[in-house]
Amino acid sequence: MENLLNILIKSIFVENVVFAFFLGMCSFLAVSKKVKTAFGLGLAVIFVMVLTTPLNYLILTYMLKDGALAWIHPSLATVDLTFLSFILFISTIAGAVQLVEMVVEKFTPALYNALGIFLPLITVNCSILGTSLFMQEREYNFAETAVFSVGAGIGFFIAIVLLAAIRERLRYSNIPEPLQGLGMAMIVTGLMGMAFLSFSGIQL
Repeated sequence: MENLLNILIKSIFVENVVFAFFLGMCSFLAVSKKVKTAFGLGLAVIFVMVLTTPLNYLILTYMLKDGALAWIHPSLATVDLTFLSFILFISTIAGAVQLVEMVVEKFTPALYNALGIFLPLITVNCSILGTSLFMQEREYNFAETAVFSVGAGIGFFIAIVLLAAIRERLRYSNIPEPLQGLGMAMIVTGLMGMAFLSFSGIQL
């Protein structure tokens, strides 16, 4: 239980996918102009991460790993299909994003229109694929994978909503013209990354 709590806190703050690994920066910067759209995209990323990372764990464990197919027939015990992990991971993510897109379009068309192309582009959001690859690299078990996916999703949500809130306030500031827009967003992102870096000193 203590280990799961450590993984959760680390994935939210210490190893935040945005500020520690700079993953998912394209949608992070593009959809952080308003808190409302950032909130919607953050929830969508949490849903896709929580759905796909444990599912990819099951695919990796029971279909791809060396000897994983032994449960089908003993003659398949030596088959190793891990070279297919990228393709299957992305396919799983694409399916989940299609589901999210249909739900958002059906129930919140205003948010669907506001997110625009960035909603289907969650499919290629490297923070989501990165979470599945981290799960594979760190050899988490199923419970650790589930907790890690929740923490990584919450970490992305917190990062994009915080940046959107700051950018909304910056509209009322006298910013030099060359730094307006994406330039100031990059500076604020760097400062937020330095602030989150202070969590790395926490011993869990």
